[in-house]
Amino acid sequence: QVQLVESGGGLVQPGGSLRLSCAASGSIFSINAMGWYRQAPGKQRELVAAITSGGSTNYADSVKGRFTISRDNAKNTVYLQMNSLKPEGAAVYYCIGRDSSWNDYWGQGAPVTVSS
Repeated sequence: QVQLVESGGGLVQPGGSLRLSCAASGSIFSINAMGWYRQAPGKQRELVAAITSGGSTNYADSVKGRFTISRDNAKNTVYLQMNSLKPEGAAVYYCIGRDSSWNDYWGQGAPVTVSS
C-alpha cells in the first residue's frame, strides 16, 4: 500500500504562485509514476502534470509554461510549482501515484482558491 499526503494548498491572488507538495510513504518502491490531477466544482477530474521515475514529465496544455512538476526521491516527495495562477485554476488538487501493476493511489486533496 502507498499513502500520499498533500500540503501547500490555500488562497492565492490571480497571477500569484503556490507550491503543492505530496509526500509518499508505504510501498513507495512500487511507484513508477506520480502526478497531479485537479477537480473544479461541477467539472471532471483532469490531469494537470505527471512525472515518471526516470524524470520524464507531461503537462496539460492549459498549464504548460506556468506549472512545473518535480520530485525529490530522497524525500519521497513530488512537488507542483504553480505560477501565474488564473481563476480557472481554482480546484481541489489531488496527488496520484501509479505502481507497476497500474494500481492508482490518491491523496486526500489540497484545495486551491484563486481569488482577489
